[in-house]
Amino acid sequence: MVKIYILILLVMLLWGLNLSALKVLVDAIDPMLLTSFRIMTAGIAVLVICSVMGILRLPLKHEWLVIFYISIFNVVLHHSLIAVGLEMTTGINGGLILGLMPLVTVMMAVIILRQRVSLLRVSGFILGFIGVAVTTLTGADGLAAISLGDLVVFLGVIAQGFSFVLISKLKPTFDPRLATGYMLVIGSVFIFLFSQAFGAGIQEITYLFDWKLGSVFLFSAILASAFGHMTYNYAIKKVGPAESAIFINLNTLFSIIGASIFLNEIITLNHVIGFILILSGVFIGTGAVEYMLGKRKEREVKR
Repeated sequence: MVKIYILILLVMLLWGLNLSALKVLVDAIDPMLLTSFRIMTAGIAVLVICSVMGILRLPLKHEWLVIFYISIFNVVLHHSLIAVGLEMTTGINGGLILGLMPLVTVMMAVIILRQRVSLLRVSGFILGFIGVAVTTLTGADGLAAISLGDLVVFLGVIAQGFSFVLISKLKPTFDPRLATGYMLVIGSVFIFLFSQAFGAGIQEITYLFDWKLGSVFLFSAILASAFGHMTYNYAIKKVGPAESAIFINLNTLFSIIGASIFLNEIITLNHVIGFILILSGVFIGTGAVEYMLGKRKEREVKR
């Protein structure tokens, strides 16, 4: 189990640093065009790894429909909105808003799947969203300081949260790692078509021939996206949803630290307060507190 925890910790570090990598890339290349190539590279890498593992196969007809349906929200909308949003906001704000992911997923499950939720977890939802409000709405300009980029990133979080609910509801009948590869490849094609429809110059992709941008691109596509998603999908089965919420908080922490170090962004008091509120909200709202209290009672009963 220790090895699994180390793997999840590594993925959280990669995902946290990936936010700074994306910020660097979208500042140099059209975000939609960049995302299409990044996701395509990640998808091909995942399929190659699946082939080496001996789990590669073509989906059946009904499986193609499931993959396509989920990829619209999980890949096309989520990655496009995050890339566009990061072009218009700071890496720190983006990282904090992305920290709401597990909280939004649970809320989607409550609303769509009619799951019951305790008063304690409702308080977690409220804390998390207050944290985002503190991060994005406070400052000298008050409400006028709201960034369109913050809103777009948040819409990206909602899109992925909805996709997680779809995954749990539709239940793909084959290995989730293989499904991830197909979803990334299919989604990247649609994102590329959208980028061309909005007039992105495909020649911009040649900027990646610069060794610095190219290295950042490969880190984001191969390590953070391909290796990260495959490893997370595998590890999360071994650990469970409650513990995973605790680890996702580290993703937010690493993204803030990465933005401060690599992007030279300043961490303000509002960011610190927002992070504490979001962290507390995720911890309470996703059921991690209830899970730990339940385990504690079990140990007391055994005594």
